[in-house]
Amino acid sequence: MRAPLTIAAVQPVCIPKDVASNAREHARLIRNAEARVVVFPELSLTGYELDAECVSPADGALTAIVEACAETDTIALVGAPVVGAAGKAHIGTLRVSSAGTDVVYRKSHLGGDEPTRFSPGDGAVAIDVDRWRIGLGICKDTGADRHIADTAALDVDLYVAGLVHLPEERDIHEQRGIKIARACDTYVAFASFAGPTGGGYEQTLGLSTIWSADGSPIARAGVAPDDMARASLV
Repeated sequence: MRAPLTIAAVQPVCIPKDVASNAREHARLIRNAEARVVVFPELSLTGYELDAECVSPADGALTAIVEACAETDTIALVGAPVVGAAGKAHIGTLRVSSAGTDVVYRKSHLGGDEPTRFSPGDGAVAIDVDRWRIGLGICKDTGADRHIADTAALDVDLYVAGLVHLPEERDIHEQRGIKIARACDTYVAFASFAGPTGGGYEQTLGLSTIWSADGSPIARAGVAPDDMARASLV
């Protein structure tokens, strides 16, 4: 029998381009979340600063997150600019655990000014945690039909994504979460930045949400930093 999975979608306070300070904030939220999987927003380690330096999985600043994950038996999915195998920059998801840090996903669908700095990733990805199969996405991916279909084909039990949305994009946030839940027939968790996050974003939406497979919200954060949505999935 598969055990329930406790997940939290969190909204960190962000200092643009200050990876060390943001890593300490990530560690604090991981300890507070008391969850097996903790999901952070897009580019959570740097803020939405497209010219921020890429973050290496070996960066010493990430030790704070590794230690928090070791103490709490957590797997954290963290947003950062990363370098791919071909030396290209990507908007990525880092998996952090007691075992260390690795890049597990690179954003496939870029928007706005992102293509001037970043290259798209190689497509849909799923990782396994405690016999749960977790599909991964980042922001604009969540509105791409091809990405959704390709992720559904990976037979996922949960879909998670880190986002940066403006306050006026609440309807988009909600519609995408519901659509993915129904298309993939699975739980969905969006971790959305709240408050300012650099890159011209003086305010962001917040409202990180976890939906059931029928599109019903089962947990939702507020609009302020330091809040989270948390649920135990069965």
